[in-house]
Amino acid sequence: MKVIGLIGGMSWKSTSEYYRIINELVAERLGGLHSARLIVYSVDFDEIRQAQRQARWDDATAILTQAGVALKQAGVDFLLIGTNTMHKVADAVKERVGLPLLDIVDVTANAIIKSGLGTVGLLGSRFVMEESFYKEKMEKQFGIKVLVPKEEEQAIVDRVIFDELCKGKVEASSRRDCVRIIAKLVGQGAQGIILGCTELPLLIQPNDMHIPLFDTTQLHAEAAVNRALASEGEDAIPYSSGRGHDSSM
Repeated sequence: MKVIGLIGGMSWKSTSEYYRIINELVAERLGGLHSARLIVYSVDFDEIRQAQRQARWDDATAILTQAGVALKQAGVDFLLIGTNTMHKVADAVKERVGLPLLDIVDVTANAIIKSGLGTVGLLGSRFVMEESFYKEKMEKQFGIKVLVPKEEEQAIVDRVIFDELCKGKVEASSRRDCVRIIAKLVGQGAQGIILGCTELPLLIQPNDMHIPLFDTTQLHAEAAVNRALASEGEDAIPYSSGRGHDSSM
């Protein structure tokens, strides 16, 4: 079994979900008392958040690179960045650390392709929804059309993520707001919805929807287990087997 290196803490709420899902999947697949070979480096999220707000992406990259180097020195075989937003700098972190990095956008795109969908809605932090690094990769590299909420609705989702979910607050009113925003995206042609923030699955569940949900936390964790358990020289399947991301139509 390969050693997984998880750069987490963004927020620690979703990092704990990564830890749970990865270990549950390893136990499920290997049986017995098996658990994952996993090392977590949890950053101080407030430092990352301040860098985001001030557009100091080089500083944020340096923090994640330091974490990645520490994980490399600890003996991990590949890296995960346990957040969608910071995949804005994933390529730079990968290059500076010098380890394979399992990209959450690639993993999610492969799951969408496997599901046979061509148009999806995207909810996430303001950076994920309004900037190009996420949407353009989906569209240009994978041929997936991505719809995002209007600016005022993006502000609602962003507030829910940072003011509530990252602090462990799950509010019924916020669930209703997000479901309403999703319904508008469906009305515009979205066939499925990307929960493009690793905290959003704490709020939005498959039974809240009647279309496929792509839970990026679940998908990313599953892909990590696929890679960790792949035989030497075998290409790990980068997408989910379908568990935990698709609601009934």
